[in-house]
Amino acid sequence: HGERHAGLVAKRRPRGKHRIRREPRPCFGEMLHLDGSRHRWLELRPDEYQHLIVVVDDATKKILYAQLESCESTYTVMKALWAVITRHGIPLALYSDRASWAAHTPRKGEPVDKKAVTQVGRALRLLGVEHILGYSPQARGRSERANRTIQDRLVNELRTARISTPERANRYLETDFIPNYNLEFGRAATDSRSAFVSLDGVDLDPILCHEEERTVSKDNVVTLDTVHLQIAKQPGRLTCAGLRVTIRRHLDGKHS
Repeated sequence: HGERHAGLVAKRRPRGKHRIRREPRPCFGEMLHLDGSRHRWLELRPDEYQHLIVVVDDATKKILYAQLESCESTYTVMKALWAVITRHGIPLALYSDRASWAAHTPRKGEPVDKKAVTQVGRALRLLGVEHILGYSPQARGRSERANRTIQDRLVNELRTARISTPERANRYLETDFIPNYNLEFGRAATDSRSAFVSLDGVDLDPILCHEEERTVSKDNVVTLDTVHLQIAKQPGRLTCAGLRVTIRRHLDGKHS
C-alpha cells in the first residue's frame, strides 16, 4: 500500500510551493517594513513625482515614519532609519525590497551579490539589525496592501487640505496623517514586550553615513566627493602618505 501510495504522489504535477500565510511578528519593533513609493502624491502639482519613504511596524501595523522625498536613496533611507531609531530604538529586523540602496544585484532579476555590502547594509550590520530582502510576491503582499491604503488616503487628504508643496505635505504627515492612520489601522501587538533595543548612548553619526576607504596622498590629503581633507600631523610620524584611512560623508553633508 505504501509503495502504491508513493507512486500516486510521484505522478502528481508540482504546483509550486505550498505557501502558508505568515502571521505578523508578535513584538513591536521585531520587524519593520521600509518602502519607497514613486507616485504623483500632490494632485495640485500633477506633473511632479515624489517618493514616499515609509516605515511600518509589522506587529502593530503602525506607521513609524513617512516623508515625501525627491528620490529613494541611501541618504533618504538613512534619514528615515535615523528618525525611527532615535525615537523608538534599534529594531530586530528590517524588511525591504531589493532596491539599489538595499542590495547589489549584478543583473536585473538575478540573485543579489551578498559579498558586496551597500552603505545601508554596513550600517545595519553595525547596529545588529537583520536585513531581510523580499524575493517573492507573497512576501511583499502585506506591505504592498498597506502601501495601497496609505496611497489612496494620502493623495485624497493632501488634495482636500489644498496642500501643494512637499514641505507642507511632510508637516501634514507628522501632525495629522500618521496619528490618524495609526488610530484607525494600528493594533496592539500580540506580545506586549518591545523588541526595540535602546540606543544607550550609541552615536549614530559614524554609522548612518556614507563611508569609503582612501589612500592618503603625498601631501597628506584624502578626497571624497571632490572634498579634500587635510590629515593633521600625527605624533611619531613624519608623514601619513600611503596610509589607508576611512572617510565619511555624514547626513548633515559634513565630512570626517
